[in-house]
Amino acid sequence: MARLYATREAVKMAASITGSELDFLIDRHLRSTSAHIEKVLNRWFIPRTRTYEFRWPPRLFSRRYVIELPDDLLAVTTLKTKAQNSTPTTIASSDFFLEPQWGPPYDRIEIDLSSTASFEAGDTPQRSISVLGRWGFGEETESAGTVRDGSGINTSVTTLVCSDGSAIDVGDTLLIGSESIEVTQKKSAAEENADLLDGALTADMSNTTVTVDSGSRYNEGETILVESEKMFIHSISGNNLTVTRAYDGSVLAAHNNNTAVHVFRTLTIKRSANGTTAATHAQTTAISRYQPQPDVVRLCVADVIASVRQDRAAWGESIGAGEGAQEFEARGLGELWRQIKGEYRNVLVGAVV
Repeated sequence: MARLYATREAVKMAASITGSELDFLIDRHLRSTSAHIEKVLNRWFIPRTRTYEFRWPPRLFSRRYVIELPDDLLAVTTLKTKAQNSTPTTIASSDFFLEPQWGPPYDRIEIDLSSTASFEAGDTPQRSISVLGRWGFGEETESAGTVRDGSGINTSVTTLVCSDGSAIDVGDTLLIGSESIEVTQKKSAAEENADLLDGALTADMSNTTVTVDSGSRYNEGETILVESEKMFIHSISGNNLTVTRAYDGSVLAAHNNNTAVHVFRTLTIKRSANGTTAATHAQTTAISRYQPQPDVVRLCVADVIASVRQDRAAWGESIGAGEGAQEFEARGLGELWRQIKGEYRNVLVGAVV
């Protein structure tokens, strides 16, 4: 399963799409476009944990102390020789080098010739070398708040309440401890029901100051829900939130004092993503969000927007009808693909057997 290289919100903001009507279509194209990026570039930009197995000695001539890798390597967890035997030999990290020195990513593993270690065939040459590690072009992350689920979450739950909804969107891949987690939905959190409006709101788009009981509960960039109206928080001063009213296609409405204020922090998640193992995560455990290369994200957003618009146009030349019709154009997308392929396309060199 491909990792996602953009979020639903990033696509909607770039294309000025509001409401939830196109969410399913956007999500479908995010998945297919991300898979296509990985296939065309022959690499991935969010790491996965997996084991590669190699023939030893290789069929073709090569240096007998070097393994050429088929994919980008970020770090080795365990390197074994005679791996298919009942008692394989583990090669210590001090006995091999990851090359090139300026990695990661790395494209080969070399035995330190000053050591006594060596690559060896097992009972047969097949699958004699085993490399368990993290693979990918990069693994940059940024802080995205903490777990805020009462006493934490166990290994089987599929929802997670976070402390900062502004830092996480649908399509993000999170790192909590050593577990990789994919975000598939974001909703208003029942756990955040305790806060209330501290003053009525009129049904007026210019009424953008929302006074609440406790402004410290919120973060700039979060979306709140008051009854059925969404509002986007731009800034916070004490208990006053400056917001955009009727956000994301919701309907402007009046709200009475002491109406409950909900925050979009409840995440629906896929556990143990990218070859990691589900784990228990305590309350206040730090959450990080993977950051793929910005130009790869840009390509993903652009391609998804083009695909969504083509679907809406029934793969014709315009979107809509009558005076509201718009000619569909995707100029520049082909050039963006060419630039990204020139920068990131990986050429296979190793062989997995």
